[in-house]
Amino acid sequence: MKTFCFALQHLTRINIYKGDFDEAAFGRAAVFFPLVGLLLGVLLLSAQMLLSYIFPVPLIAGMLVVLMVIMTGGMHLDGFMDTVDGVFSGRPRAMKLDIMRDSRVGAFGVLGLACLLLLKYNVFLTVAIPLIYQAILLASILSRWSMVYAIACFPYARKEGLGTLYNRYTGKRELFWATGSTIIMVALVAWAAGLILLLAAWGWVHLMGSRLTGDLGGLTGDIYGATAETTELLIYLAVIPLYGYCSWLFSVPWL
Repeated sequence: MKTFCFALQHLTRINIYKGDFDEAAFGRAAVFFPLVGLLLGVLLLSAQMLLSYIFPVPLIAGMLVVLMVIMTGGMHLDGFMDTVDGVFSGRPRAMKLDIMRDSRVGAFGVLGLACLLLLKYNVFLTVAIPLIYQAILLASILSRWSMVYAIACFPYARKEGLGTLYNRYTGKRELFWATGSTIIMVALVAWAAGLILLLAAWGWVHLMGSRLTGDLGGLTGDIYGATAETTELLIYLAVIPLYGYCSWLFSVPWL
C-alpha cells in the first residue's frame, strides 16, 4: 500500500501517505504507474462526461487540457520542456544536462509546450464520442507504462536525484508486473486495439530511450516526464487512423 501511495503522490496531486519516506518503496513505486494512469484516465473521462451536459465541445476540450495539468501538477510538462530545451540546444552532452537541470525555461521548451498542448486540445476537439472515452483511458495508461519501461531498460544519466531511486529499485520484475497489468487494462478498454497501441508505445519509448541514451549517456527524471507526455500524445494521434481503418479492433466482446 505504501508503494502505491508513493506512485500516486508522485504522478498526481493526491497525497494520502503521511508516514516517513521509504527509499525502497519509493523506488519500486513505478510498478503502479499504469494503475495510477488508469485512475487519471477515469477522472478525466468522468469530467468529460459531466461537462458534456453543460458546455460546448470546444470549451470542454480546453477544460480537459487544463484539468490534466491540474491533476498532475504539470510535473511531466515541466520535464518535457526541460528535455526539449536540452536536447535541441545543440550543445555538448554535459551542457545539455546542465540546461535540463536549469529551472529557467528556454524558447525551445516554450515552443514545444505550445505545440504539445495545441495538439492535445485538437484531439479532444476532434475525436468523437464514444472513441474519445477509449482514447483517454488508453493514453493515460500507456503513457505511464512508458515511464516504467524507460526506467527499467535504460541507464540513469546522473549520479544524484530522485530518478536514481527509480533506476535502482525498478528492474525487470517491476517492468514485468507493470506490463502485465497494462495488458489487462488496455485489453479491457479496447481489446485488440489496446494491444496494438501498447506495441506502438513500446516502439516509441524504446526509440526515444535509445536515442537519448546515445546522446546523453542515459536518461533523467525530466526525460521520464517527457516520455510520458510524448507517448500520451502518440496514443491520442494513433487512435484516429487506427479507428478509421480498423474500427472493429476497438470492439470489446463483453460490452
